[in-house]
Amino acid sequence: MLSILQAAGWPIIPLVLCSIVALALIIERFLSLRADRVAPGKLLDEVMTVTRGNLPPADTINKLAENSVMGKLLAQGLRAVAAEPRIAEPALRRAFETAGRDAVHQLERNLNALGTIASAAPLLGLLGTVIGMIEIFGASGATAGTPGGNPAELAHGISVALYNTAFGLIVAIPALMFYRHFRARVDAYTLSLEQAAETMVPHLLRLGAGGRR
Repeated sequence: MLSILQAAGWPIIPLVLCSIVALALIIERFLSLRADRVAPGKLLDEVMTVTRGNLPPADTINKLAENSVMGKLLAQGLRAVAAEPRIAEPALRRAFETAGRDAVHQLERNLNALGTIASAAPLLGLLGTVIGMIEIFGASGATAGTPGGNPAELAHGISVALYNTAFGLIVAIPALMFYRHFRARVDAYTLSLEQAAETMVPHLLRLGAGGRR
C-alpha cells in the first residue's frame, strides 16, 4: 500500500487526508447517533409518569436535559410551563419548535462535511490522474523525442496515474454510504422528536390548567 501511495505522487495526499477525516466523522456520528443518546425508548413514558401530578423540581428537569437529545427537548417544554403556568398552546408549541430546531442541528452536525468528502473525493482522484498523465506524457515525449515515447513505460505510467482515481472512489463510496445511513437515522430521530413533542403539548397544557385551579 505504501508503495502505491508513493507511486501515485503528491496528488494523493489530499485523498489520504480526506480518508482520515471521513473515518473520524463516521466514528463520531456512530457514537453520537446511538439511540440511548438521542431518543431512549421509554423516556417519554417516564417523563409523563413523573409529571402526571405536578411539575418536577428544577434539578430533575436539568438532569432530564442532560439525559439525551429528546430529554433536552422535553425539558425545554417543562421549563416553559414552569416559567409561565398560564402558557398558551401556541407559545408552548413555539418553545418545542425552538428546541426541536436545536436538536436537529445537533443531530446533523458533521453530516455536511461527510457528504462533501463523498462528493469531492472522486473529483480529487480524477484531478490527480489528470496531473499524473500530463506529467507522464510530458516526460515520455521529452525523453524519447517522439510524441508517443516508450509504449511500455507509457502504459505503466498511466496505470500508476489511475491509482488516484481508484483511491478517490475507495474513499467516496463508503463515505456516501455512511452519509446516507446517518441521514436516514437523523430523519427517523426527527420524526420521533416531533411525535414526542406532539404528545407532550396536551399533557403539559392539562398540567398547567391543573396548576391554575
